[in-house]
Amino acid sequence: MYDVFGLGNAIVDTELRVDERFLSDQGIAKGHMTLVDTPRMHDLLAALGDQPRVRSSGGSAANTIVALQSLGYNTGYGCKVADDETGKFFLEHMAECGVDINTSASPIDNHSGQCLILITSDAERTMNTDLGISAALSTDDIDFKRFADATYFYAEGYLSASPDSAAAVRACRDAGRETGVATAISLSDPSMVEIFRDELTEMMGNGVELIFCNEEEALSWAKTDRIDLAITELKDISPEVYVTLGARGSIAVTNGRAQTARGYEATAVDTTGAGDIYAGACLAARLGGAEPVAAAAFANFCAAELVSHYGARLANANEYLALKDKFTG
Repeated sequence: MYDVFGLGNAIVDTELRVDERFLSDQGIAKGHMTLVDTPRMHDLLAALGDQPRVRSSGGSAANTIVALQSLGYNTGYGCKVADDETGKFFLEHMAECGVDINTSASPIDNHSGQCLILITSDAERTMNTDLGISAALSTDDIDFKRFADATYFYAEGYLSASPDSAAAVRACRDAGRETGVATAISLSDPSMVEIFRDELTEMMGNGVELIFCNEEEALSWAKTDRIDLAITELKDISPEVYVTLGARGSIAVTNGRAQTARGYEATAVDTTGAGDIYAGACLAARLGGAEPVAAAAFANFCAAELVSHYGARLANANEYLALKDKFTG
């Protein structure tokens, strides 16, 4: 039985440090995620030459699930990879983290997804993603019996970019509702809200139990510059909403009431994965019995720790577990 079953893109992340000029020369929108095709990915990698790079299994929901697993909870993950070196790397890395991969997502001929994460000196991350076969993730790849007894079903908003994947989220949400599984969805990125709003709306249907987003995504969703108005709109979709505010902390909304959880000091060197660990830590705290604002505070603490390191994840499970001991509320 899983505490949390996640659904998301199977992406191998490659991180490099670049200067602002590289982004402008390549016509890349800083701070956002841009979907690219395979030729474009090859061109970008060629332009980067032999610069030092770090590779890990990634994808937004995968990062969240690894955080949950490392914090002591039982997790499963549904995804799709190809029978290539990239896909094998992803599966092996996730298995090392202790995550149970949905075995119905079998490798097939094609190429697996990868994401080029470009980090500038201000710690901002800019992502270029080639989804590969991950975009073909569909309802046929889900073994619904595997998560029928889970506490939460968690899906990343990035799945809205693929009609088949968005349909898989809707099917999991509906199946979970029949067995009492709560659905949590992240909005993932402002570009998802702007470009795939209709698909995100369909993924959430008549409402979900939790929504995770950052301030920019919330404002974009509500088409406003006032966070209070954005929260009013989001809480009509979900009774529990978490809006991250960067160094200023986050807002936890439950039963119509918004409470701010303070942020924690950090010297940010890489913001990649901050929202992912926030969602994982928040769900972990909620599973442990914490009230929403207390869960948000723990999630803020974990995100502050992550951004002081390079990479979308901490090095190992011990580093995640250590966060529990370090956190004092």
